[in-house]
Amino acid sequence: MEQRFEGTDTFVATEDLMVAVNAAIALERPLLIKGEPGTGKTILAHEIAKALNKPILEWHVKSTTKAQQGLYEYDAVARLRDSQLGEERAREIGNYIVKGRLWEAFDLDHRPVVLIDEIDKADIEFPNDLLLELDRMQFHVYETKHTVIARSRPIIIITSNNEKELPDAFLRRCFFHYIRFPDAETMQRIIQVHFPDVQKRLVAEALNVFYALRDAPGLKKKPSTSELLDWIKLLMVEDIPPEALRSDDKKDLIPPLHGALLKNEQDVHLLERLAFLNRQGR
Repeated sequence: MEQRFEGTDTFVATEDLMVAVNAAIALERPLLIKGEPGTGKTILAHEIAKALNKPILEWHVKSTTKAQQGLYEYDAVARLRDSQLGEERAREIGNYIVKGRLWEAFDLDHRPVVLIDEIDKADIEFPNDLLLELDRMQFHVYETKHTVIARSRPIIIITSNNEKELPDAFLRRCFFHYIRFPDAETMQRIIQVHFPDVQKRLVAEALNVFYALRDAPGLKKKPSTSELLDWIKLLMVEDIPPEALRSDDKKDLIPPLHGALLKNEQDVHLLERLAFLNRQGR
């Protein structure tokens, strides 16, 4: 029986996330993960592989990525060049077939984890072009006239930042989970995992500032979990006391080392304006 995913000592998994991962594994369907950037979508695949003791293969999708690249690519230019040079290897077309991540996964004897990261970056046809291969766990190599069949069905984790809508036919074949932004209690557990020696008072004050920032009206980019962890690490390195984070009015606070949390000048200016308006109103 397949081992169940219950998080790891370095990754706090909520109950609904554990249910989703284990359901996708049991159904042998790809797990489509959505959520804000910085909520741990990509790292989830690594933690599943770690928890279940599986190898992991990563396919990071770009705007120029084609579905075919996940299967294989045929380097016709290299073969033509070698044939013109009289190279013996040019006689065998298989020498010019480059395996993609899915082919590598299909070749493994033990069930691997495959991460298809940020699928929504690619062309809208990208997900549709993988439907058959992900369903049947096989594909045909036209150049060598043979079929590649998966030795064991990979655990497939697909992430999306919702940059574009995914096709309905693709969505039907996936088990879907949206990672909700962690509440304060869950965030405390996440911080404790990463920084077991951090002062509780510092965490409490940092979380007050962090969630107040996320609630600020008009913020272009809300700080994420990964940015909070970076900020707390800096607060510890610089030995910033909890009192330095405290304010009677959270909208009046431009936090120390705010460059870890705020990633564009518009948001910094917005908080400065809010602080000014609050001072004027007193």
